[in-house]
Amino acid sequence: MYIAITRQHLGNQYQGSARDFVNYLEKENEGKSLEEQEHFFNQTEHDIDAERVIAEIDANTAKLSKRDPKFYSMMVSPSQAELRHIGNDPEKLRQYTRELMKTYAAAFYRDREVTVRDILYFAKLERERTYSEKDRQVKENQPYASKILELQHQVRAIQQGRVQGDIAKLQQRIQVLEQEAPHQQNGKRIVPGMAKEGHQSHIHIIVSRTDITNTHSLSPGSKFRTSETILNGEKVKQGFDRDQFYRGAEKTFDRQFGYKRNFVETYHARNLLDKDPKRFFSALLGLPANERQAARQLLFKAGIKVPNIPTNKAQLAYKAMMQLKKGIGKALESGSIGI
Repeated sequence: MYIAITRQHLGNQYQGSARDFVNYLEKENEGKSLEEQEHFFNQTEHDIDAERVIAEIDANTAKLSKRDPKFYSMMVSPSQAELRHIGNDPEKLRQYTRELMKTYAAAFYRDREVTVRDILYFAKLERERTYSEKDRQVKENQPYASKILELQHQVRAIQQGRVQGDIAKLQQRIQVLEQEAPHQQNGKRIVPGMAKEGHQSHIHIIVSRTDITNTHSLSPGSKFRTSETILNGEKVKQGFDRDQFYRGAEKTFDRQFGYKRNFVETYHARNLLDKDPKRFFSALLGLPANERQAARQLLFKAGIKVPNIPTNKAQLAYKAMMQLKKGIGKALESGSIGI
């Protein structure tokens, strides 16, 4: 499970209104009939139109300054294994989103309990994902892409009469490079913007910075997990515990759908990899044989060279360990492992 929380852009792109962001989320509906289109939903309603989303988010900004983000966006991206487990069922993803937002509300540290009834949010299911520059496949294809681009420039120069050369030979070399690129999909080199194969369903959520009464600030971007400050002479609790939210997000999915999560899929594992890689690999070695084998398979699918994984603690040499950490880190960045 990959979850990203992003504040509203305050530059030229999403300034002020939520309209530009909501219009961006409507991109998959272009060219589709009304029956085929995906609409927004919230905790209790289906089929909410985009104009209502814009109006309610834009109106819920009391006490916020011009430079404060008016909303946050969340992308909830289950892994291929998680999507297979629920049959890529859109209704189950909507059910999960509603449970997830209860977990989101519970992560706020306030003087009174925050519940999902306090949260103004709208969510939308998308079924497609595309490759980006961050994906491992795109990065490893990049040397071939650079050579192809250079040859294409040479072809163009010859066509424009600026230089002389054999266009046919250059185009033949381009075709060879296209075929030699290590990552292909349907016979074509994987490039940024190409739609990914397999189940790619994910959820986008737009959540107001202010509670549903338009009175209290609820910012998941707080730099505090739990803190107290003095406001108008009174002690006030503030903060948002992202660790609690991320851990709760995967526990909610596992409990709701009976998913057996492997160690390398957990938020705990990712934290260990970031902060204490030796403990990460020691924990990996300490798994029962069947779970360790499942972990190897997950890492292999993510592009990690499985034979290089240490088989005992004596092999946890610093250099080898850091090379493995780098490889797994790249896989995590590109979403290849569902953490």
